Amino acid sequence: MRAATVERKTRETEIFVALELDGAGDYDIETGIGFFDHMLEAFAKHSMIDLKIRAEGDLHIDMHHTVEDVGIVMGQAAAKALGDCAGIRRFGAAYIPMDETLSRAAVDISKRPYLVWNVGFSRPKIGEMDTELFKEWFHAFATNAGICLHVENLYGDNSHHIIESCYKALARAFRQAAEIDPRAGETPPSTKGSLGG
Repeated sequence: MRAATVERKTRETEIFVALELDGAGDYDIETGIGFFDHMLEAFAKHSMIDLKIRAEGDLHIDMHHTVEDVGIVMGQAAAKALGDCAGIRRFGAAYIPMDETLSRAAVDISKRPYLVWNVGFSRPKIGEMDTELFKEWFHAFATNAGICLHVENLYGDNSHHIIESCYKALARAFRQAAEIDPRAGETPPSTKGSLGG
């Protein structure tokens, strides 16, 4: 089973994440931020990753610490579940349309983290969540999962549609990249013999 559980406690947040890469997309998520929960549920459903998240943070200050720390712990759990990445496809990409919006994500599970983020919003908030926090989550997740991630909104007007299509694009791209390739054998997908570095 490619599964992992990670907990992180600081003075600002307490985060628990349990995930299974080869799941059914089941989710049980409570972060205290409604719209954020909605995006993480979409990620679980479309990545087919079983995901349980409990987050308690200093929301009386703002949502930044909670959103970023959930990204950190999710990324750490994904990296732990992937292990040495033996047999994975490594690369994945997806285009996701949502009404007037089209977004794409490309993933390389390389253990060399990087984020390219070409996404803009016309509104400062969706629900109660600051739109600037989405980049923080994607950066934290990519860095701690050890993936090179490119996310771009190609066009769109509705901020809700834009970010939801980005989460779904990441979900599908990550699902593809993390899948076991039956032709790959039991070695990491790199001419170096290992990923990273």
